[in-house]
Amino acid sequence: MNNHHTVDLKAIAGNAMRKYGFEPFFPNSVLREVAVINVKTLPDNQEDTKDLRMLLWSSIDNSDSMDLDQMEFVTRGQNGEIQVKIAIADVDTYVQKHSQTDQYAAHNGTSVYTGIETFPMLPDKLSKGITSLLPGQDHMAIVIEYTVLPGGDVRHGDIYRALVSNKEKLIYEEVGDWLDGVEGIPRSVRDVPGLEEQVQLQSEAARHLKNYRMEKGALDLETIEANAVVEQGLVKDLVVQKKNMARSIIEEFMVAANGSTVDYLGKAGIPMIQRVVRTPKYWEEIVITAASYGERLPAEPDSKALSAFLNRQKEADPESFPDLSLTVVKLIGPGEYMTLEPGEPPYGHFGLAVTDYTHGTAPNRRYVDLIIQRLIKSVLDRVPSPYSPEDLVDQSTWLTGREKGSKKVERFMRKAAAAVLLQDRIGKFFDAIVTGASEKGTYVRLITPPAEGRIMRGEHGLRVGQKVHVRLLKTDPYNGYIDFECLGTVKK
Repeated sequence: MNNHHTVDLKAIAGNAMRKYGFEPFFPNSVLREVAVINVKTLPDNQEDTKDLRMLLWSSIDNSDSMDLDQMEFVTRGQNGEIQVKIAIADVDTYVQKHSQTDQYAAHNGTSVYTGIETFPMLPDKLSKGITSLLPGQDHMAIVIEYTVLPGGDVRHGDIYRALVSNKEKLIYEEVGDWLDGVEGIPRSVRDVPGLEEQVQLQSEAARHLKNYRMEKGALDLETIEANAVVEQGLVKDLVVQKKNMARSIIEEFMVAANGSTVDYLGKAGIPMIQRVVRTPKYWEEIVITAASYGERLPAEPDSKALSAFLNRQKEADPESFPDLSLTVVKLIGPGEYMTLEPGEPPYGHFGLAVTDYTHGTAPNRRYVDLIIQRLIKSVLDRVPSPYSPEDLVDQSTWLTGREKGSKKVERFMRKAAAAVLLQDRIGKFFDAIVTGASEKGTYVRLITPPAEGRIMRGEHGLRVGQKVHVRLLKTDPYNGYIDFECLGTVKK
């Protein structure tokens, strides 16, 4: 019996938002405030603004993304150097501190992407319109400059206001398939003169950046997050977002840009918020995990040794690698925001193998990035910081909690969507991989579709990484439950 129409996933998503302390919809005070905002063609302080509209700017994002925060432009320098410019949408100009819109954004702290319904931090008129770096119009932006050296290290550059114009919105999958040699050059690249060479140079710079970080001990993790494919309100499939070179360009460019932002604010001598992943508290358990694979890690936390172990396991068993990645992610612990005052030693980011890192490249989607943009502007304008150290400490704590809450909403909705997809397959048989086995329960991930659930019968003696046959017993979209019976292990 088909019950898809009886499950209102949008309502479930709204309830999940409220459960974790978010306001799912904009109040009328925010909508009224945004309704009267007009686009500014030029910034107030034109003398400090560079006109970079003639440059071949482009962005890379998801096909359905309209809230574009950044775009890129690179040039080849001397002696193998590659000079990078990252344009960040000037959101602060339209979202004034303490305004109704700002207070709503500060409360939620982030856009929440559930796959069923997107709950944006800012109303669409802003995030998908006025403050989005979409092609076809001029935009005000904050530009971050840095140089990628031949070995992959970064020489930090200047930060300034600019007028920019996006020449093409590119799509991750199309550009990634081309750069990875899977498909030919996409029309979006081919039809813009000079863009093919521009994207290839961006790819070259990203490879240098990534190789350098990997040599320093960055972790190349690959967890599975299956997103729902929804058509006319029905869940048709679950798809896993795959890494590709296009995504690597954006990841590497933004890590470097955020490092340059920390350098800029640090030299200005003002307190800031950094993005931190501490040295793993549960390193001993990571060592035990590695030992179960026949590997030996040092007694003290060592990102290079952990990175080498993970790379070997990815090559040896790529099918189970996402589950090992998830285990390591949990043992390392979540990222958090922390306030850094001038002169204090940086906290660092264990997983990225970088010392100085913040979040400042997505002000349409994350409130901490809007804070960082305001700090940058205070330096540019030579005025006092709009935030005291105490303000930043409070914001760091609150926004860390907001990010954790958003991940819980997104994870719950992935489970709810999977439950809807499978609700007509009760009694069907599947192959799966054991992803968790403890006193709290035994969990599996189906091979196809990549849905996760709990073993309610026949779970005794199962170990993480085993491949098993399971039968679907029950689904509950409202609670995000999928229950299985294990019928035995798969013989190799």
